[in-house]
Amino acid sequence: QVQLVESGGGLVQAGGSLRLSCAAPISIFSINTMGWYRQAPGKERELVAGITSGGYTNYVDSVKGRFTISRDYAKNTVYLKMNSLKPDDTAVYYCTADTAAGFRYPTYWGQGTQVTVSS
Repeated sequence: QVQLVESGGGLVQAGGSLRLSCAAPISIFSINTMGWYRQAPGKERELVAGITSGGYTNYVDSVKGRFTISRDYAKNTVYLKMNSLKPDDTAVYYCTADTAAGFRYPTYWGQGTQVTVSS
């Protein structure tokens, strides 16, 4: 089973920063969109940010201006720089990838990395 490998989660105080990284295996050919979802306890999973092969990005309103998604196309790697973190950002963050363009429900998922923001 194809597995995306995430790193960079952890515990941080409110106002702090973290950077998440995710590498997709080369066995996934022609990846188009990569992104990050998150799920907090008792809440639905939501798209945090996504980026297509053409560089088009999409962010959930609650992170605009604080989070930045970027990508190394040669390495099939996606990053999420998170600044000005808030306790409401606490969640398990999942890396995703898909061979289709756009932001449909992704085909490939990582196992998730915990981000905890203390007040």
